[in-house]
Amino acid sequence: MTRRVAFLVFDGVTLLDVSGPMEVLHQAGRLGHPYPTTLVSPHGGNVTAANGVVLAATAAPGDTGPLDTLVVAGADHLATTGPDERLLAAAERLAGRAERVASVCSGAFVLAALGLLDGRSATTHWRHARALELRHPRVRVEPDALHVHDGRYHTSAGISAGIDLALALVEHDHGAGISREIARELVVFMQRPGGQSQFSTALATPPTRSALLRTLTDAVLADPAADHSLPAMAATAAVSTRHLTRLFQAELRTTPARWVERVRLDRAQQLLLDGYGVTAAARHSGLGSDETLRRAFARHLGTTPTEYRRRFTSTT
Repeated sequence: MTRRVAFLVFDGVTLLDVSGPMEVLHQAGRLGHPYPTTLVSPHGGNVTAANGVVLAATAAPGDTGPLDTLVVAGADHLATTGPDERLLAAAERLAGRAERVASVCSGAFVLAALGLLDGRSATTHWRHARALELRHPRVRVEPDALHVHDGRYHTSAGISAGIDLALALVEHDHGAGISREIARELVVFMQRPGGQSQFSTALATPPTRSALLRTLTDAVLADPAADHSLPAMAATAAVSTRHLTRLFQAELRTTPARWVERVRLDRAQQLLLDGYGVTAAARHSGLGSDETLRRAFARHLGTTPTEYRRRFTSTT
């Protein structure tokens, strides 16, 4: 089955928001599942991307026929000054023809400005998530998801997450086997499902001013399964448990126990994706027992370890 796709581009567009998903679709075509693609811009003609590359001879919105999928690419200015009227008009016209509508990175601001995401879950680049929440309060923003599917709308996080989004669309259309083959060909991970975080606790933790705290957090990240109880960490740092708790609250806005649990949960997630069983993931991550692992998954992720592994060995 041929599925026609239009990419909505414009001056200042982030090129990888376009070229990444397009390459996934090109590879699908090589495997016998064609996705004819068209570059569309509000005015037609040439478009200059943010990095200076010219996308030549784009079509005008009125020059495209029926569409299976519309993909709205992103650009930094969409999250700051917002989309202009011509871009919104083009997106509205194209979305009305498409069976499903997707956005990459700040392309979500275009869909949100048209009201298409009202009452729906959506994501964007983590750097722009707060702006999307404030500007469009009726959108349920998932700030660290890689991509989100709600109804006929698919939104993805920043830049390279557009590749994950396109892999998920192909998987939805043609199954996990085809999507996995494309991922291998492009040398990208198949294990970057929508529900995965855009970044881990390690990446989300800001640099600490305290050398003492930095030494402790580095030790936890290096070996989450070691003894990182509050008394043990306080003894290692040669400070009182009360002082250590104050340091965590002041710099990381959380308690030592909660921060350690999130690090261990990150490790358990990766272990499950690497093929470990629930008991082994609990032990090697430092969470200890199956029950402790289940409680952590329920509290932070709203799912079970078994369901997480089942869902996230594919892209959907």
